[in-house]
Amino acid sequence: MNVLGIDIGGSGIKGAPVDTEAGELVEERLRIPTPEPSVPDEVAKVVASIVEHFDWNGPVGVTFPGVVVDGVIRTAANVDPSWVGVDAGRLFGGATVLNDADAAGMAEMTFGEGKGRKGTVLVLTFGTGIGSALFTDGLLVRNTELGHLELRGKDAEHRASARVREEHELSWDKWAERVEEYLRHVEMLFSPSLIVIGGGVSRKAEKFLPHVKIDTPVVPAGLQNEAGIIGAAHAAATGAS
Repeated sequence: MNVLGIDIGGSGIKGAPVDTEAGELVEERLRIPTPEPSVPDEVAKVVASIVEHFDWNGPVGVTFPGVVVDGVIRTAANVDPSWVGVDAGRLFGGATVLNDADAAGMAEMTFGEGKGRKGTVLVLTFGTGIGSALFTDGLLVRNTELGHLELRGKDAEHRASARVREEHELSWDKWAERVEEYLRHVEMLFSPSLIVIGGGVSRKAEKFLPHVKIDTPVVPAGLQNEAGIIGAAHAAATGAS
């Protein structure tokens, strides 16, 4: 079954049709910068333009960078705060809407590095913020938002996100020190059997992961930065919103 997956991020909105049985994009993805300000109506226009680009009239899955409950946005840390309380499912014409990291995690657990893994698996996406998806024996604990755990008096994502690395012009090894500090914290809290690192930085894992030394195995996402698109489509196909 082919489903259009759309992944809303703090800096870009990406979409592509997905073969939800194979977990693969069936056309080249389209990326459009996230509008500034990233208010609901402007983001909805971008989502609509992606739907139009692919001439799509089938099911659609959409991710959102915040807590999503029954399609309604509850938090919006990395986009405009006017999103809080918006029924995104209705705004996007009945699309399935879910947390972006949850979608990426579902894709990794179904098609990527987490496939067939038992125990506690933690999928972390490093981008504008830090997203998280927590699984126990394959079951998702929704909307964990572990990027907002406190480290050194501030949200962890304000110390260790990919955006922080770029804004502060940190070298990969210096950024890896911050990532390791964060991973040690979540390792202490959850004792995972595996940590999967997603987001755009997963394509450059060789630049920083060798510098990260913790007890838990840490691997880059098998689906890399396409995981959110694939997970959004998979959720729409399976009704797992």
